[in-house]
Amino acid sequence: MQKFENPSPDDIRALLQRVQRIAVVGLSPQPTRPSHTVAAALQGFGYKIIPVRPALDQVLGERAYADLHEVPAPIDLVDVFRAPQHVDAIVDTCIELGLPALWLQDGVVNEAAALRAQRAGLLVVMNRCIYRDHRALIG
Repeated sequence: MQKFENPSPDDIRALLQRVQRIAVVGLSPQPTRPSHTVAAALQGFGYKIIPVRPALDQVLGERAYADLHEVPAPIDLVDVFRAPQHVDAIVDTCIELGLPALWLQDGVVNEAAALRAQRAGLLVVMNRCIYRDHRALIG
């Protein structure tokens, strides 16, 4: 069986430099939660964040959507803050919508789903923090 490998640091840097709109799946409204802190930092870096979490109207000043199907504008990257068992369904949606890239945050490890997303043409980063990588690779 093929083993998942993250893109090279240069490829991750290129991804972070080209994306503009990041859907943050599992974005918490609680300021103490990592998803909230990271999404706020992404806004500070100049990205447009799109909160994706059922039962919320708004987070960090942005309209929230119940799922990726509801997001009306293009999505450049899906950043996931959900437990690994939820990743399969998220990958299914990303493939269905033809989205270009998927980022699974620290601790979000689902190798089979990540490989399936890669085979479908998505650039996939797994078990890494987008905030930490942005700071390290872009500054």
